[in-house]
Amino acid sequence: MSEYDFVIVGAGSAGCALANRLTENGKYSVLLLEAGGSDLNLWIWMPIGYGKTFYRRSLNWMYETEPNSGLNGRVSYWPRGKVMGGSSSINAMVYVRGQRQDFEDWKNLGNPGWGWDDVLPYFRKSETNDRGSDAHRGGGGPVHVATMDRDLHPLCQNFINAGKELQFRHNPDFNGPSQEGVGTYQNTVKDGMRMSSARAYIRPARTRAGLRVETHAQATRIVFEGKRAKGIAYRKNGLSKTAFARREVILSAGAINSPQLLQLSGVGPAALLRSKGIDVVQASEGVGKHLQDHLAIDYLYRSKVPTLNDQLHPWYGKLWHGLRYLLTRRGPLSLGVNQAGGFVKSRPGLRDPNMQLFFSPVSYTKAPPGKRPLMNPDPFPGFLLGAQPTRPTSRGHLEIRSPDPFEAAAIHPNYLATDKDVQEMLEAAKLVRLLATAPSLAAVIEAEIAPGPLVQSDEDLIADCRMRAGTVFHPVGTCRMGPDALQDVVDARLRVHGVLNLRVADASIFPTITSGNTNAPAIMVGEKAASIILEESQ
Repeated sequence: MSEYDFVIVGAGSAGCALANRLTENGKYSVLLLEAGGSDLNLWIWMPIGYGKTFYRRSLNWMYETEPNSGLNGRVSYWPRGKVMGGSSSINAMVYVRGQRQDFEDWKNLGNPGWGWDDVLPYFRKSETNDRGSDAHRGGGGPVHVATMDRDLHPLCQNFINAGKELQFRHNPDFNGPSQEGVGTYQNTVKDGMRMSSARAYIRPARTRAGLRVETHAQATRIVFEGKRAKGIAYRKNGLSKTAFARREVILSAGAINSPQLLQLSGVGPAALLRSKGIDVVQASEGVGKHLQDHLAIDYLYRSKVPTLNDQLHPWYGKLWHGLRYLLTRRGPLSLGVNQAGGFVKSRPGLRDPNMQLFFSPVSYTKAPPGKRPLMNPDPFPGFLLGAQPTRPTSRGHLEIRSPDPFEAAAIHPNYLATDKDVQEMLEAAKLVRLLATAPSLAAVIEAEIAPGPLVQSDEDLIADCRMRAGTVFHPVGTCRMGPDALQDVVDARLRVHGVLNLRVADASIFPTITSGNTNAPAIMVGEKAASIILEESQ
């Protein structure tokens, strides 16, 4: 039998931050359980290599959703990190916090302590920004955030100029005083290599006496004594083990695995649990509900001028840039694919930007759905323009299929279930088309390849979105934070309603999805959770 002060399930964006901070003062012992293995993998550390980890089962849960009625019955592929660092080890590395109003909305939904002024210190605490610290950016945190401008493709400037021609302002920092505008993205990269949460938080802490990390250790259930969480049962190397927590069990397994583990352990919708033969420890209807995700539409263009395709498609280009990266950590292999983008309003009268834009100076027309084989682009010059509504109103759910902890949950994203979401996807498509007509992009576009010039009417544009729109892999909300024990899962201190010594700290607690990529706010949740727990443990 093993016993620790805290047992954390999941070494992802939030879990790694938690494990580091809870062992920082030397007072407490922590067991960090990770179902996957080590992140020592070239395709993880090389930024552009995430295209290789997309379908690698040794690093990835490789989930598939149930058919989406809003997407013509299509199944969505949802990669999630099954490795040290979680999805921060396989994501596109874009660092975006979200808008001030996102967090003000969290607070206004009954979550004191989660407004913008409350969470900003934890964003800053987590970050070392290569531009230095200021009132908005951190300068001494574990997560290094890099400006990629020196290696960006020249077409990024065409995109920015096109945005300015449409009266969108240039914004040099989407995480500064305002998110609005067009510009280039910063990445979680240091010295040309991915800065996952494992690299940021666990590698510096691995020698601490109070921290034990177990990989290939998949949690199977929470051990309860009455309504008190006592520990975690897990499987490692084919053996069943149990770790006990003197103080607390903390789930940081992500928006899919945290609610799944709660349901498997008897915390969830009572009727569902009973139908699967699971004894109800605490009836909690919100576990697995309120699922939210970002849905994006990409438009593909053939270019009149060279793009990354010209550099990375030929074998000699792959060889040259591979050698360049190994020797200098520079060049296109040191970047993610979404080099430029922005946050803009798709119509007048909006208070905040409602669209996120993406510009990728590379294209791939024959990729399997959901996959971007970044080292095998098209044999002709091409690029992608994309847009996603930032705050979708559709809500999905997930639920266990059986009591078997090794069977994936059934995921129902419920995309485009509201008229508002359909209207905003139409606006996203029109916005991309509008950008393509701006002089700075029109001058370099030879032809629109997808969806093509025959798709023009609103009805055809919506039909195209239903046929081609896809997730950008930001599931949140399935253990929603809020004061209503009947529908919310955790309170503002991240304690699971109705039970003792159990918290959830990851993207599943987001009351509403943030405006942009979700890795940075997930790390913030880990930082803030650690502060809450340490404050209560004094």
